[in-house]
Amino acid sequence: MQELVDKYADKLGHAKLVEPGQALVSGLDAQLVWNRDDPACDVLEEVMAGLNINSLVFARPAEPYWTIIEHLAARHYPTIEPQDCETRTFLHDLPVACNFTAQEMISILKQRKSCIVPGHGITASGTVSPEQGFVTFSSVCFASFVKFFFDFLSTLSNTGQQQPDAGLHDLFLRVAHMTQDLLPLPETPPDLASGPFDTPDQVRTAMIQAGRYTVEYGLVDSYFGNISCLHNNILYISQTGSSLDELAGCIDPCPLDGSSSAGLTASSELSAHLGVIRSTGKQTILHGHPKFAVIQSMVCHEKDCENRGQCHLVCSHDRILGDIPVVPGEVGTGPYGLCHTLPPAMAGRRGVIVHGHGLFTVGETDYTDAFASLLDVEADCRKSYFDQVHALLAKL
Repeated sequence: MQELVDKYADKLGHAKLVEPGQALVSGLDAQLVWNRDDPACDVLEEVMAGLNINSLVFARPAEPYWTIIEHLAARHYPTIEPQDCETRTFLHDLPVACNFTAQEMISILKQRKSCIVPGHGITASGTVSPEQGFVTFSSVCFASFVKFFFDFLSTLSNTGQQQPDAGLHDLFLRVAHMTQDLLPLPETPPDLASGPFDTPDQVRTAMIQAGRYTVEYGLVDSYFGNISCLHNNILYISQTGSSLDELAGCIDPCPLDGSSSAGLTASSELSAHLGVIRSTGKQTILHGHPKFAVIQSMVCHEKDCENRGQCHLVCSHDRILGDIPVVPGEVGTGPYGLCHTLPPAMAGRRGVIVHGHGLFTVGETDYTDAFASLLDVEADCRKSYFDQVHALLAKL
């Protein structure tokens, strides 16, 4: 357990979610262990004693996340309600506590996986492993980031000729500056293994490499995102709940003829991947959650749309960002599943963004083109976002 708490404390730092060495992570096995000593541990141990959990993550997020979260917590207390896919399917909402007390955090964590405590940080629980707290902490940061930037652009779009609140404008400029400095987007993709691949081992090695770089380049958060490769009529795909930077032993071979039950543990988006492979003839798929691609997918200028508020399920208008279509679709195979919307939209395209969810890209035989497209589309979306903000501000 000590190894696990140390691992996820380090991962929070490596992911730039927390300043290195500042996270507190606990794990309960034969005894309760922490990654380090801190006065806050006394309160947090009371929290653990009052819940049926075996791990806890607590930290003040690094910038720009902390400034964003403090702003959202003050504006939306007692509950922040982001509209991205991760929140809808995983978090539901982000509750905010008044005080850093065991009693208040226990009452919130009995209902939710996380608790934001203004002036202190984020508490996230796990019932099985410290990994769960790490995933939740990461998801809270991601959802808050997306909401802040989406809300600001929406506010500008809806104010007409009215100057936005000066305090909010100044805050946005500070956060935008921190984002450019502290979350830079690399311009050059990594050197990836070249295809076509001759053996299943080469396929797995290439997937592990591409998945790791997708995380390192900041194109996916926590354990979300997935990856697949077609080889000899077998689709190799990351397992559901697997982390893209730790794919060794977490890749399932799924024969196209359905002759194996490996799909039971495969990504929940297996059906969508199969549909994309069939509709495009490509061999590789890479799916990440780049922040500005997600933000831009949620921006809609249709004022009187009959599906307003249901954009993630159904959209009445064809939408495109540059050369990348934006489609609705939920995770899974239900009536609104992205398995129905993603494959036809991907035909003849290098990528598709699913509303509020993330970006899917394809490659001919390896991940070189797919990764380059993931990076390129996110760079375009980031530039487009700030171009829109500057244009709207110039009109005021």
